[in-house]
Amino acid sequence: MRLSPMTRRRWRNFIANRRGRWSLIVFGLMFFTTLFAEFIANDRPILVYYDGGLYSPVLRNYPETTFGGEFATEADYKDPEVVKLIDAKGWMLWPPVPFYYDTMVTDLGRPAPSPPTWRNLLGTDDQARDVLARLIYGFRISVLFGLLLTIFGSVIGITAGAVQGYFGGWTDLSFQRFLEIWSSMPVLYLLIIMASFIQPGFWSLLGIMLLFGWMGLVGLVRAEFLRGRNFDYVRAARAMGMLDARIMFRHILPNAMTASLTYLPFTLAGSVTTLTALDFLGFGLPPGAPSLGELLLQGKNNLTAPWLSFTGFFVIAIMLSLLVFIGEAVRDAFNPRKVPA
Repeated sequence: MRLSPMTRRRWRNFIANRRGRWSLIVFGLMFFTTLFAEFIANDRPILVYYDGGLYSPVLRNYPETTFGGEFATEADYKDPEVVKLIDAKGWMLWPPVPFYYDTMVTDLGRPAPSPPTWRNLLGTDDQARDVLARLIYGFRISVLFGLLLTIFGSVIGITAGAVQGYFGGWTDLSFQRFLEIWSSMPVLYLLIIMASFIQPGFWSLLGIMLLFGWMGLVGLVRAEFLRGRNFDYVRAARAMGMLDARIMFRHILPNAMTASLTYLPFTLAGSVTTLTALDFLGFGLPPGAPSLGELLLQGKNNLTAPWLSFTGFFVIAIMLSLLVFIGEAVRDAFNPRKVPA
């Protein structure tokens, strides 16, 4: 597919920003790696070769009888008896971090939380769970939550802003009054109230946050449509009988998207920060779920274990800094006054 001159110019502007370019590479590698967290941090082997057959406990549960054991329950691959049975007729390939995010680490030699060791590179928390494993899964959940909230919220916000700006009049005024009332809602208090009725989960929390997370782009898109609806080509399309929806999303929306796209990395950073804050306050993901906010809470509750606070702080600071640098590069890419280097 051949890129248009405008797209090539924007791409050159983006890659000319070295900080944003390298931030995108680093963040992309971090996120892509955590997508395969089950193969990086798990208390099950990736592969088991036993008696001429290959098994993948990461993807499927196997009873102990599969490996010559006596019980039909799921095999415990760290049980000395199961290890002895498998080693007698094969081998096991373990992930680099042999702990799942909720695995209780035994034989620490001291009360939890324990400091970093070669076995637990970032130490353990106050429930004897490996911090590195929880960090990998927590990073993935935070970014996926932020991406979904950003995508769905942007779709709703852009659609609402497009309807307001294109039709104007009473439609615009009614939407504006609704936005003024809706944006004044105390989101944190509403979350506390809802948490007393339902147990927050990933999807329920995403739905609740989506109720208030779509208003960021409305004003920007509305302004672009208010300006664009008076252009001559829009009036000509109306005179030819073209449907309003086609005019809005085929002809005016591409111009409005130029300004909207520059806000998306910053919106993603805000979404991740929101989930982290809710988890820190105890109104986010269910107890025991891996999250960056829960890691910060662990550091607050265990001041004698500074590795917990340092780990949470540096990971969140680095992730948000990368997203901000990416946003700056995207802003440069869509800046019409920016001359490619």
